[in-house]
Amino acid sequence: MSMLNDAERNRYGRQIRLFGEEGQEKLKRTSVFIAGAGGLGSIVSIYMAAAGFGRICIADCDSVELSNLNRQVLHRTKDLGRYKADSALDTLRGINPEIVVETMVETINEETIDRLLQDCDLIMDAMDNFNTRYLLNKAAVARKIPLFHGAISGLQGQATTIIPGKTACLRCIFPRAPPDATFPALGSTCGIIGSIQVTEAVKYTLGLGELLQNRLLLWDGLNACLDEVACLPNPGCPDCAELWSKTRNGQ
Repeated sequence: MSMLNDAERNRYGRQIRLFGEEGQEKLKRTSVFIAGAGGLGSIVSIYMAAAGFGRICIADCDSVELSNLNRQVLHRTKDLGRYKADSALDTLRGINPEIVVETMVETINEETIDRLLQDCDLIMDAMDNFNTRYLLNKAAVARKIPLFHGAISGLQGQATTIIPGKTACLRCIFPRAPPDATFPALGSTCGIIGSIQVTEAVKYTLGLGELLQNRLLLWDGLNACLDEVACLPNPGCPDCAELWSKTRNGQ
C-alpha cells in the first residue's frame, strides 16, 4: 500500500519535488474522513484526492439541488437529484483512480459517528452547522486525532487546526453554537478556506512548517485581508479538559 508505482510517481511528480517519495508515501498511507460533500467538502475532497491521500471517506445525507451548484464543484447539473455521496464518488474516482474513495449516504450523529470514523487518521470539518461540528470535535478528542476546521459565510471564512492535547479544541474556541441560519455562500470563499484546510492536513501528515495551532485564521474577502485570533485551551472545557489533565500528568 505504501510504495509508489510508476504512474503515481508521474502523477505526483511536482509534489515529490517538495517532499520526496517518502512524503508522498506518507500521504498514501493516510486515511481521511471528510464530513460533508457540500461547498467546503467539494474543495477539500478534490484537493485531497489530487494530492494522493490514500483513503478518503465522505459522509453526506443530502441530494444535489440546483442552488448547490454555485459552490459545490463535486457535482454537475446532470447530478441534480442524486445523493451527493454518489456524485462525489464518481467525481473523485475520475480525478484519481489510484486512491481508495468510500462515500456513505449517512447523517453524522451520535449513533453513526464511531462507525463513520473507523480507521481514519484525520477529520476534515466541512459542515455548515455547529451541532455536528461539536460531535466531530468530541470524536477527535476521544481518538486523539487532528480536526481541521473550516467555515464560510459569504465573502468571509475561518480555519484552524485542532490537535487534541496540544491545542484548544473547537468548543474551547466556540463555547456556544451560533444560531442556525441559511447563510450566503460564494464558491471562491469555499475554495480559499478549503484549500487552507487541505494544506494544513498535508503539513500535519508530513511534519512541515507551522500549523494553525491555537490560531483562528480569519479571511475577509471583501477587503482581501487575513487576520488571526489567538486561542487558548479552556481548563473547564466539557470536551477536552480531561485530556488536558491527563496530558499535564504525563498519561
